[in-house]
Amino acid sequence: MSFVTVSPAFGSNEFSFSTFQQLNTIFLSILIEAIPFVLIGVLIAGFIQIFITEEHIRARLPKNKVQAVFMSCVVGALFPACECGIVPIVRRLIEKGVPLYAGVGFLLTGPLINPIVILSTYMAFGNDMKMALLRMGVGFVAALTIALVISYLFKSNQLKQKERSLSQVKTKQLPLFQRVKGMLEHSIDEFFDMSKYLIIGAFVAAALQTYVSAQTLLLFGDGVYQSMIVMMAMAFFLSLCSEADAFIGASFKNIFPSSSILAFLVYGPMIDLKNTIMLLNVFKAKFVFILFILITLIVFLFVSLVSGI
Repeated sequence: MSFVTVSPAFGSNEFSFSTFQQLNTIFLSILIEAIPFVLIGVLIAGFIQIFITEEHIRARLPKNKVQAVFMSCVVGALFPACECGIVPIVRRLIEKGVPLYAGVGFLLTGPLINPIVILSTYMAFGNDMKMALLRMGVGFVAALTIALVISYLFKSNQLKQKERSLSQVKTKQLPLFQRVKGMLEHSIDEFFDMSKYLIIGAFVAAALQTYVSAQTLLLFGDGVYQSMIVMMAMAFFLSLCSEADAFIGASFKNIFPSSSILAFLVYGPMIDLKNTIMLLNVFKAKFVFILFILITLIVFLFVSLVSGI
């Protein structure tokens, strides 16, 4: 269950002590939700950096582009991670030689359709599998499509900077204790590197939730497609943890059609405000912008196609 409680009337245009308290509560709630997953993510990133070599990845990753994308989406779907914690993992995988398009497939499916997310979706909608299956199916196909498009648009890894790989220091020759120590040291550095951008994103998301009234957005949500746009915008700015967003989405059942709820559940884990800020720290701005546009258009298109189901 999410720490952040959101109603359709979130936000206030008034600046007062009470709204500052609300800002503080939402900000801390977002951090409390995200930090455990970031910690898990940086530990895995540290493990990848020290124990996984480029040779390991080359030996196991299919040479065929489509097969590599499909495999990355399947692995992501089985990997319990949130959209914050998965960013450092993807950075390390790409630095180790995973192609950008395979990294994107993992980046998108990990937070969206892992077993914990699907179970929480099933529970949030009254033990009804329909929304959980739609989220899983539409999310997987959308992620697959986005990753394939990325494979044709970008040939380089799009990382801002290539860090010196610790594997170049012959870590395999070090004792296990030294390698574990190196993993923990690397994880600590990664945590502080990622956390400052998480804090910035969480604060901006909390400020928008506090001072921007959702009633303004609801005015544009009368039609099916308009309501989808509204719910996708709310998913982006609320920046909810993907393991808990289904409970928030289910609270809008009496206001918006199911297609809009589905758009909310698919779009938010793929891209949100705090995640975007973290991505901008890792990848070039042009790539993040194009990824944002692709996710928005493809999720909107695919949810529209299944809106009659």
